[in-house]
Amino acid sequence: MAAHRKPRQRSFGGGAARTAVTIALAGAASATGFDGTGHAEPPLSPDQVRAKVDKLYQEAETATEKYDGAKEEANRAAERLNALRDEAARRTDRLNSAREALGSAAAAQYRNGGIDPSVQLLLSEDPGEYLDDAAFAERVDGRQAAAVTRVRDQLREIERLRGAARVELASLTSRQAELQREKRTINEKLGEARQLLSRLSQEQRARLAADGGAGRSARSAARDVLGPVSASTAAAEAPGARAAAAVAYAYGKLGSPYVWGATGPDAFDCSGLVQSAYRSAGVSLPRTTYAQIDAGRRVSRAELLPGDLVFFYSGVSHVGIYVGHGQMIHAPNPSAPVRLAPIDEMPFAGATRVV
Repeated sequence: MAAHRKPRQRSFGGGAARTAVTIALAGAASATGFDGTGHAEPPLSPDQVRAKVDKLYQEAETATEKYDGAKEEANRAAERLNALRDEAARRTDRLNSAREALGSAAAAQYRNGGIDPSVQLLLSEDPGEYLDDAAFAERVDGRQAAAVTRVRDQLREIERLRGAARVELASLTSRQAELQREKRTINEKLGEARQLLSRLSQEQRARLAADGGAGRSARSAARDVLGPVSASTAAAEAPGARAAAAVAYAYGKLGSPYVWGATGPDAFDCSGLVQSAYRSAGVSLPRTTYAQIDAGRRVSRAELLPGDLVFFYSGVSHVGIYVGHGQMIHAPNPSAPVRLAPIDEMPFAGATRVV
């Protein structure tokens, strides 16, 4: 009688599996054009590359503003955390001095006979719990009771400070994680833009940089008709000395490179340039475009004067400094340095007069 055996199962790595994988790969190759007969993606024209690069730069700038905001919050959280830690350390020193004073008094009483509760305080594993014992307060004289109350209050204040420090540490950790996320987004967008630009010839890339990136429309020709606004003209037309000083600073930074997250003095992103220009004039502005648009009085496009902040795109992700005659100074994107440009080359979102 023949033995009944369970049929042997063949592993997925066998010949049949390899054949199936080969067929699947062949089908995929055919579908994606690997065999030379599929539908390959047509090459992009220079104008299409420009449009894609401009969109990537805009997305990167949106992420940059979020990065700048998170960095500002992280810096504030770190400052608060350090202040809390310093204050806790100072109060701990005072607490130790108070406990030493109580210990000295207790030691004197011990020499004269009897163990003062203050000695128990110093030897306690948990002085806070011991101090909360109502019986303790009843066993010390009035002067020592007052000293013990101060120690108790100091212990509680130190614990409050430590709790606040834990909250700030959690906030700082959250902001740091946000920084890393936005940094990855920026690098990804800029990396895609670099890949697209690599498809252009050197001449085409030079033309793109000269135009300030995609998004330059026929209206941008106004700059060529009007000519550049001089620094002296812009300063003279500014509504005040501080606005004039900010405009002069911006003119002095023409040609500086765009670097995301930079606030000068040698490189800038868009909001970093605005912040630095007004800082030079003695005016403190927030770090991001989202906050800068609310840092002064809103003005209409028809009311614009040199020194006004002009904002672009529906998300208010870009800003420049108006210098008059329809032009601004701004830090465009990594493909172009700080420069003069017509405000018509991007979708206008609003304007603010800081001073």
